[in-house]
Amino acid sequence: MTQKPENNAAQPVLEVNQLSLKVGQQDLLKAVSFQIQPSEIFALVGESGSGKSLTSLAIMRLLPDAIRVTQGNIQLNQSDLFSLPESKMQRIRGQQVAMIFQEPMTSLNPVMTVGEQVAEVLRLHLGLNQKTARAQVIALFDEVGIPSASERYDWYPHQLSGGQKQRVMIAMALACEPDLLIADEPTTALDVTIQAQVLQLLKKIRADRGLSILFITHDMGVVYEMADRVAVMQQGQIVEQAEKETFFANPKHPYTQKLLNDAIPKRIFKEQTSAEKLLNIQDLTVYFPIKKGLFQRTVGFVKAVDGVCLSIPKGKTLALVGESGSGKSTIGQAILKLIDTTSGEVNYFNDAEPIDLAKLSERQMKPLRKKIQVIFQDPFSALNPRMTVGEIIREGMTSLQVGPQDKASQNTRIQSLLEQVGLLAEHMQRYPHEFSGGQRQRIGIARALAVEPELIICDEPTSALDVSVRAQVLSLLEDLQQTYQMSYLFITHDLSIIPAIAHEVAVMQAGKIVEQGPVEAIMKNPQHPYTQALLNSAPSLIRQVI
Repeated sequence: MTQKPENNAAQPVLEVNQLSLKVGQQDLLKAVSFQIQPSEIFALVGESGSGKSLTSLAIMRLLPDAIRVTQGNIQLNQSDLFSLPESKMQRIRGQQVAMIFQEPMTSLNPVMTVGEQVAEVLRLHLGLNQKTARAQVIALFDEVGIPSASERYDWYPHQLSGGQKQRVMIAMALACEPDLLIADEPTTALDVTIQAQVLQLLKKIRADRGLSILFITHDMGVVYEMADRVAVMQQGQIVEQAEKETFFANPKHPYTQKLLNDAIPKRIFKEQTSAEKLLNIQDLTVYFPIKKGLFQRTVGFVKAVDGVCLSIPKGKTLALVGESGSGKSTIGQAILKLIDTTSGEVNYFNDAEPIDLAKLSERQMKPLRKKIQVIFQDPFSALNPRMTVGEIIREGMTSLQVGPQDKASQNTRIQSLLEQVGLLAEHMQRYPHEFSGGQRQRIGIARALAVEPELIICDEPTSALDVSVRAQVLSLLEDLQQTYQMSYLFITHDLSIIPAIAHEVAVMQAGKIVEQGPVEAIMKNPQHPYTQALLNSAPSLIRQVI
């Protein structure tokens, strides 16, 4: 249970009153209203494009020049923010309201130490000298749980893990002791264990400092864990607002009901039936050399994959789970022969005859590339922005000589593939930037299907997607597997989707498989302490289901 605000009769910290925004003639926000009380965590939820982040930028007075306020106002501690000159607003940012973002790496200056970046805030807003600011930053780093705080002060962002970078951002936001913290999707890019730590930290800070938090997210598990009250946004409007318990027990609006239905995983454990092997990995190792000194001598190795054994049956899905850096994606790259393996076997059963992919040259591997395809985590960076959708899908068919090779017949097949993944035939003439994230992921799936693969490596294909889009993509992958009897290696750190997508699961830690077996056995009765820790780190709403 999250702590309830002690004094509901107090003046609200933040009041958003009938806020409406436009760009040109297009409405972006329409009469948005809500309040945040002292010490309250208020969750603003909805899909991408619903207006959540736009609302936060309006509160910070950081809207682009093209966007204009057509109605309403925002009161922070009874002060009308829209009536203030920019000079005064600059003092309010940091001192009264601060913000942390989804991706800490892009929010931190890569050429400044993390300590200096936080100290800069203290010197600018509070006028502290170098020595006092340094001591204050180290105290903040201790408060947010950064280990060896005085040493980490002099580290650069790239030397910290994702969770530690997010803690630096939280320390920076807290530096001037604001009354309101805006957290814009602060855990979306984090592993489940790191997410649990960051959420616990924010709740502790709220309790210690009496801080109010506007928590922007599309993750209902996080909302259940964190919020006192919840508001749901759809197409620039708030369609429902309620106390957390009421919100989850009795959602009123159809859109809210759909969001909750898509967010809470279906507890469907797939039957584990015997099947022929399609891929068998034996004692796979991938070591990366550590080079130091003037002559770049090898002084050690990073054991990214360390003696892994895996088997993927025909027509089945193996989920590979673990935290960032555990070696999951490296295994996928080794199967695709995008990196060199140090030792071991990657046996692909082509017409029942095993072929060790690890020993093939690039020329020998090329005919098998049509058999093994990949779907990436970020569909935007995986699609060439200068090519139309039709050209992107056609490229593999032409280079690997799959299907008809005359353009008219290829166009017919491309249109059929687009319709198969839930897009329109005419979309083949458009470019990737003209589509939403979920549509781009469907294009990536169509591209993989174009060469008629037997195995698709799905590398975190849903982690960047909203819950409703995620549900659609998972359903599509399930339908395609039933239709074509394809196999999937499904790489993920999202435990909630495993029961609905996988037949078997393998848990990876520090380059090794620590536990493997049928999904139901692993999820209901995990044996290894690391698997238990992963499951225990999932939000309680998700744990109730899995």
